[in-house]
Amino acid sequence: MTNITQPSNLPLTEPSTPRCVRVCQHRTCKKQGAKEVLRAFAALPVVDVTVTGSGCLGQCGNGPMVLILPDMVWYSGIQPHEVPLLVEQHLLGGQKVQQMLYYRFHPQG
Repeated sequence: MTNITQPSNLPLTEPSTPRCVRVCQHRTCKKQGAKEVLRAFAALPVVDVTVTGSGCLGQCGNGPMVLILPDMVWYSGIQPHEVPLLVEQHLLGGQKVQQMLYYRFHPQG
């Protein structure tokens, strides 16, 4: 049996798995600049990646929150100027951006 809580050395996604970037647009994240973060992602489109605004992701006060699916990678406190790094390193390069990971779900970064 595999322990799914342990990190693996496998790529973040299978090539055929469609990806989705969800940017919280609920009250607190919106006040923290989530609208501009969503706009920054939309300005840097990536083939086969859907970018959408989402309702509350349940992590209020830690935003703007970004969730990348199906990778289940959470980023917190994202600012618009950081989006190009997320696109380049995670969406195009397949590597998590360690310094932006949400500590509650990725405690070791």
